[in-house]
Amino acid sequence: MRTVLELAWRLLRGGGRRGLLGSLLTLAAVAVSTGLLMFAVGANHAFGQRADADAWRHPHKAAAGKGTAIEALSTDYVRGKPITVVDLAALDGRAPVPPGMKRFPKPGETWVSPALGRMMADRPADRLAQRFPSGKAAGTLGREALIHPDELVAVIGRAPSDPAVTAQRNESEAVDATAAPERIDAYATGAVSSRAQVYQVLMIIASVLMVVPLLVFGGAAARLTVARRDQRLAALRLVGATPGQVVAITTAEAVLTAAAGALAGVALYAAAVPALTRITIAGGTWYAGDLWPGLAALAVPAAVPVLVGISAVAGLRRVVVSPLGVARRETPPHLKAVRLAAFVLLLVAFAAVSGSLGGMGKAGLVVLLAFLALAFLGINLVGPWAVALIGRIAVATARGPARLLAGRRLLDDPRSAWRTVAGVALTGFVAGFLALMNPSASALGDHPTDRLELLVPHDRSAAVSRQVQERVNGLPATVTVDRGRTDPPLPVPGRADGEEADDTVAVRVRGGADQVERARTALAGVVPGKVATTPADPDAVQAELLADLRTGALTVLAVSFLIAITSAGITGASAVLDRRQAYAMLRLAGTPLQVLDRARRQETVIPLAVMGGGSILTGLFFAAPFAAGFGVSGALTLLAFVVLGFAGILGAGALSRPLLRSVTADPAPRPD
Repeated sequence: MRTVLELAWRLLRGGGRRGLLGSLLTLAAVAVSTGLLMFAVGANHAFGQRADADAWRHPHKAAAGKGTAIEALSTDYVRGKPITVVDLAALDGRAPVPPGMKRFPKPGETWVSPALGRMMADRPADRLAQRFPSGKAAGTLGREALIHPDELVAVIGRAPSDPAVTAQRNESEAVDATAAPERIDAYATGAVSSRAQVYQVLMIIASVLMVVPLLVFGGAAARLTVARRDQRLAALRLVGATPGQVVAITTAEAVLTAAAGALAGVALYAAAVPALTRITIAGGTWYAGDLWPGLAALAVPAAVPVLVGISAVAGLRRVVVSPLGVARRETPPHLKAVRLAAFVLLLVAFAAVSGSLGGMGKAGLVVLLAFLALAFLGINLVGPWAVALIGRIAVATARGPARLLAGRRLLDDPRSAWRTVAGVALTGFVAGFLALMNPSASALGDHPTDRLELLVPHDRSAAVSRQVQERVNGLPATVTVDRGRTDPPLPVPGRADGEEADDTVAVRVRGGADQVERARTALAGVVPGKVATTPADPDAVQAELLADLRTGALTVLAVSFLIAITSAGITGASAVLDRRQAYAMLRLAGTPLQVLDRARRQETVIPLAVMGGGSILTGLFFAAPFAAGFGVSGALTLLAFVVLGFAGILGAGALSRPLLRSVTADPAPRPD
């Protein structure tokens, strides 16, 4: 084993300047892959941490006779931003201390998050602070109580007889925003709200859209400068090296390079974490600790070199089986059309089950993720076959030397040509999939922001309206009662079927947003357990989710573009190094450098136009069953992808033009 490692190290060191450049290209590719894998794993870990931080607010009923405290949940709003209000009352001295607090809150105390504390200090008391007992904060909630640094949270201590922790609440008013009082003996640390589940599901889908192309890119990284390595290993086989020794040398060489790249990728992600914390999702930024994926921070850089080593060994079949054929540069056998048949079978299978995925719950999500991963792998499987077909057509229709050279290269080594455009082609699938995930905020409607509403039982509406009128005296407001506004009636605990629907006590406030906030504060506690909200308040939360969908889509697309352009640049430079002797011989034979460069460009652009378009259509096909809307935003996403994709590929190709000029300037063969 020691001899193998020493020989692998000698081969890495003794490959000459261009051999070193090839190794650096592999290292850079692995570093980018590792950094982005860390981002995907870290983002999933962060959403899990947020779900855990939210869980304690959702009461879980204690076993009979074991309740030590009462917990209830409601949601208030200030300028369209939600304020999570947790009411707590201790039943005895064993009441559990809430996360992020040093002790259980006393009756009349209000503990607030740092962001809410700053907002209370900055605003007049009659617009916010007076909604809470004593009108000031008794303490500040710690990190363990908060989902994100910008969250607005208030924990209010109550007496066990306080109506705020005894009155029933209509939980159907807003999902996850309201919870009726429950006797608890511990906080529901395992509970996951539906909103947190939505974000976790979306992040898992986004991870698949990012990680599968990354794995493909990482596998391609192990095959960079494949022609140079194959020739060198074939020479070792011809002088007596066994297949096992060749495999061991290749594995050691790939793992050494990949390990250095993996460590560089971890450092790259660590440096990016401070910037990533500023991305706003679900109403706030991130804690840096949430984005650091714990043990996965060690697992990812440990796994990446192993995967790269496996991928490198997988490409050795030609060397082990026929080293003489490699040395003589024989053209490998044509790819089989069974690749296309497998891809078509995948499309048919998805079409058959896609209609039922929505009703399968978590199992449907697993099936969808599996199909998305298979779609990427299917595109990557059929890609080389399609490139070879494009090469045949290009050769048959060539009317000039550049097109003929490009076609012959595509036909001779379709796998290498596919690696150059695979990144952008796979990104085309992502762009097509996300183009149909652009719901418009206009679908939420245009609800009033100056009408505060309280939903109350019919037999109490008259009394509540009088109290409301007393509270808003002196404000530019009009109080009305809408009879049985809900249709059908909302279910309320304890109400018999057939009873009248709840009435809505409405307050129309004139004078702008500041007057509305004054009215909200005046109405605090008028109906125990309920807060006055406008019809537009829940829309603000939904609009936030839609904005997060667009932010997530753009983030995934940006990451995919980073993968694609990096892949194109690195594989383009690697291809020049692999073919340097062929380029040099053509140059000696009198082929102008411009023709070689034009042939190299066509070798990339022609398959990109075909496979990129096909990938976009595949993405649209897989997203169609879950389409949330295709408007201007979706069209612009696709247009931006087409423009940036071609521009990025051409730019990446231009970066390796000086390298092409360099390898053709000195055609003498090099013993590397």
